Amino acid sequence: MNIIVCVKQVPGTTKVAVDENTGVLLRSGVEAKLNPYDLYALETAVQIKQTYGATITVITMGPPQAAEAVREAFALGADNGIMLTDMAFAGADTLATAYALAGGIGTRCKYDLIVCGKQTTDGDTAQVGPSLAEFLDIPHMSNVISIDKAGSENIHVSADIGEYVGAYEIKLPCAITVDKGIYVPRLPSYKRMLESVKQEITVLGLEDLADTNPKMYGLSGSPTQVEKIYQPEAEAGQVIIDGSPNDIASRLCHELRELKYL
Repeated sequence: MNIIVCVKQVPGTTKVAVDENTGVLLRSGVEAKLNPYDLYALETAVQIKQTYGATITVITMGPPQAAEAVREAFALGADNGIMLTDMAFAGADTLATAYALAGGIGTRCKYDLIVCGKQTTDGDTAQVGPSLAEFLDIPHMSNVISIDKAGSENIHVSADIGEYVGAYEIKLPCAITVDKGIYVPRLPSYKRMLESVKQEITVLGLEDLADTNPKMYGLSGSPTQVEKIYQPEAEAGQVIIDGSPNDIASRLCHELRELKYL
């Protein structure tokens, strides 16, 4: 089985500057990390690989520094890595991002299964995975909480659809997005970390994709635009309660009721 895992490098801090004109996060020089939800997607792929046999390829889109996310994925069990990096891709919304990823996958990858994290911590839209599947014209399932069986033609999963958990059989090739708790992400292998430094990453730009129209990517290809974004004012305070244990408990309950926590 050939598995594609989509990963993204996200800010590792909440102190990120924003371009006032475009509403795009200014990521240059900002501490970054692998999107936490993608750790569950990677672990899902590795578990399938260990149980049924598979080759895992990770793909990401971002600036050159996003290669760090791919190398971290190597240390977690990925076999191959692809990075889409081009100024034409900058500022993409979820639709333009999914279109670029679909172009990269369609250009260079043979796949049976695509696994994505449920969402990213810098966007929280949960739209890229399903949009990617639509561009590739393959079936997909979101909020998968367990892999029950994987075969050569179908995969059996359980998914939380809100009111209940359903069991589904999906024909391959297909895409799934996984939620927290599907598996416990493993720690990076030190040996694989050392090996990942020299491991090759396939780098693709706009000219490497089947559709080279720049209007389909980045800000130009994004039908949604951020109207306004700003840093909220941080308000921090404290209340010190003195007295006997009974007095403190009574006052604490009163304060919590005033704040509508009780």
